[in-house]
Amino acid sequence: MLLWITVFFLLQHPHLVCNFENERCLVGRSTSVYKDGDVVIGGLFSLFIYIYYTGIFHLKPLKDSFIIAHMPNSYQNVLAFLFAIEEINKDPHLLPNVSLGYEVHNFLYSHWRMLESSLILLTGKDEIPNYSCRRGRKAVAVLTGTTWATATHVGSLLELYKFPQVTFGSFDPMLRDDGQFPSVYQVAPKDTSLAFAMVSLMLHFSWTWVGLVIMDGQKGHQFLLDVTGEMERNQICAAFVKMVSTPLVSYMALTKQHIILTKEMSQVNVIVIYYDTDFLNDVNYNLENYLLTGKVWVTNSQWHADMTGKSFIFNSFHGALIFSNRHEKISGFSTFVEAVNPVKYPEDFYLTVFWFQNFHCSFSDSDCSLKDCTPNASLAWLPVNRFDTAMTDWSHNTHNAVYAVAHALHQMLLEEAQMPSSMGNKEGMTFSPWQLHRILKNIQFSNPAGDQVHLDDRKKLDVDYDILNFWNFPEGLKLKVKLGTFTQHVSHGPKLSLCDDMIEWATGTAEALHSVCSESCHPGFRKSSQEGKPACCFDCTLCPDNEISNDTDMEQCVKCPDDQYATIQQNHCLQKPVTFLGYEDLMGKILAGTALSLNVLTAAVLGLFVKHRDTPIVKANNRALSYTLLISLTCCFLCSLLFIGRPNTVTCILQQTTFGVVFTVAVSTVLAKTITVVLAFKVTAPGRRIRKVLISGSPNFIIPICSLIQLTLCAVWMGTNPPYIDTDPHTEHGHIIIMCNKGSLTAFYCVLGYLGSLALVSFTVAFLARNLPDTFNEAKFLTFSMLVFCSVWVTFLPVYHSSKGKAMVAMEVFSILASSAGLLGCIFVPKCYIILLRPERNSLTGIRDKIHPGKRKNINS
Repeated sequence: MLLWITVFFLLQHPHLVCNFENERCLVGRSTSVYKDGDVVIGGLFSLFIYIYYTGIFHLKPLKDSFIIAHMPNSYQNVLAFLFAIEEINKDPHLLPNVSLGYEVHNFLYSHWRMLESSLILLTGKDEIPNYSCRRGRKAVAVLTGTTWATATHVGSLLELYKFPQVTFGSFDPMLRDDGQFPSVYQVAPKDTSLAFAMVSLMLHFSWTWVGLVIMDGQKGHQFLLDVTGEMERNQICAAFVKMVSTPLVSYMALTKQHIILTKEMSQVNVIVIYYDTDFLNDVNYNLENYLLTGKVWVTNSQWHADMTGKSFIFNSFHGALIFSNRHEKISGFSTFVEAVNPVKYPEDFYLTVFWFQNFHCSFSDSDCSLKDCTPNASLAWLPVNRFDTAMTDWSHNTHNAVYAVAHALHQMLLEEAQMPSSMGNKEGMTFSPWQLHRILKNIQFSNPAGDQVHLDDRKKLDVDYDILNFWNFPEGLKLKVKLGTFTQHVSHGPKLSLCDDMIEWATGTAEALHSVCSESCHPGFRKSSQEGKPACCFDCTLCPDNEISNDTDMEQCVKCPDDQYATIQQNHCLQKPVTFLGYEDLMGKILAGTALSLNVLTAAVLGLFVKHRDTPIVKANNRALSYTLLISLTCCFLCSLLFIGRPNTVTCILQQTTFGVVFTVAVSTVLAKTITVVLAFKVTAPGRRIRKVLISGSPNFIIPICSLIQLTLCAVWMGTNPPYIDTDPHTEHGHIIIMCNKGSLTAFYCVLGYLGSLALVSFTVAFLARNLPDTFNEAKFLTFSMLVFCSVWVTFLPVYHSSKGKAMVAMEVFSILASSAGLLGCIFVPKCYIILLRPERNSLTGIRDKIHPGKRKNINS
């Protein structure tokens, strides 16, 4: 059943496979390593994977197997373990006169062999559980790098014997449960700030569209919650989230995972990989096979780019950014690694295999020892893509874990020295492992490099991170260069410190890679979400009129205050200049010029009438009323100038009161003239009462009576809600129009309605008298003048309401001038024509010649 999976895996990992059938000297050789000592410390390290053949119809695994070695980084943990033990054995101050021994077992990620190494550690014999065949002394503690998933199995077994387990893997909050894992102690510092550190890096480079590839498991799910929460708080979106199954979870990951990942990774430039296991080659190869170059990989220190090398030059992980736990360099480790060889550690199965693969060795037929190897070979000779002598985070933790057990033993011996009867001498050191728990719970010390180590989880601080840049161009360089740091405990200033100029990007350029779903919206635009997509995917929409956005990626546009207006780019509000219908405007010049011209013309007509005041045409229809009408028209033309220029409180009040009163005088004068004409033609006998009315000048009282009514309306208006200065910031873009507000619109329309009523009455009376005979009958001209007047003001109302700003003021001025000019032209132009051009008609002789006998009527002036 698993045969085809095995074949697929071997095709991807041919250089890591050792077949027992092909190498006689490796068959049956134990993969465990043991060295005796006064006290023995055990270690479970993942160095090999066994893959068994299974039958077509039988699921039971066969004994014939393939051994697949892990990457050399896993073996570095073993070397750190051995190095720490040898250091302690040479230290005269730590465990003096006590030698430390060790036993190393391979920990298998296999459901049916997971507990094998634990049983061997406890019993001393393979395949005989619950029975001890030890060599005299047992291990007092065991170092493990297991995660929560395997700790539930291994820890449950070791907990039956209260066996101390000191983990060198990364910190796992799930293992803090004293109820479930009372015998598990974590050496690694807390790395709960990793998500915050990675999001700080995203903010530093303005990456808002990031993919997440996370190894499945408890820690992976916790990291997912942490990083997505931080990303959401900082408005960074996850382009995709992929939980990658490890071989412990699913064998099918080996065949399918690269297809799933590649399809989605091609759509994003920055990808975060969170890895928390030392079985790495499957994901590395799955990504590498598709040459996902040009991506920025952000990862934690547990992820290591494949150290075994490839045949092609373009490596997908060149330029990766790695968050590594900050720690001081442990001196002497490189020298120790240089001296490691199969002669020094002949029982080390992994070292023998690794030497055989890398230094062109062969096996002797007689004793299966290595021969024909490269002379004086050393691990330090190998390029970093084959073996890196720089300690990894897990190797540091392994080193510290050994020292933690040693310090606990040292403290126990000090206590025993004070009570010699309890434990006996060195040869009688047969204390049980469970006795170390009391000390391990509270142990804290400084390692040889000066780093503080706490096993009490409550005293641990969040680790600081070194940010490394992975250089692998050309292929095989495998260099990690420190670019900066992230310090969680900085109270003031930035937590992230980074030298951008040193970064080697995957694209080969000096500029940071851009990773966004949508390009930023420039000032003047706002973000509008795309349906069904994350918040980082949006369209840029232009701000509405008079609204601005003065920053990039603004969610909403901001409306400018009424006294300001938006620029053309809609990215800034400018103060609106004040404007009004002034004399400097073209419209103001035209209206003012027209008003003054008509005023001069009216004054000229008045002067002409005064000069010819004794002529019949002037004396006809009441000479005084003609003077009154001309003077009122002069005032009408002049009152239009009150609407032009900068308004103030006085001009606002005078505009309406002057307009209402002078036009009332003018219209009432026209009414009086019309009534005079009608009364004149109704006089048939000297003794009639109507003649007395005409002679007494009673029609002239119409003017003051009508004007008094209008004055009363204006007084009520001014006393209740008078006109005032108002501003219009909306009509004209970029300007604030100062204008007069009518105050009470009801009063305004009452004044205008009263004026219209007078005009309508005058028009009606004049219309009825239009056909009365006589040469100087004004009824026709009065009728036409009032028709023009009414037409102007009827047209004015709808146009006035549809106008805004200065156009409204201009419309009002135009209506005043047009209606006044209509009265002047229709009533006085015909008379001026006769006075100036037809003087013969402006005499009694001309009148007698024109009037037929029998129709002459005496018209008293």
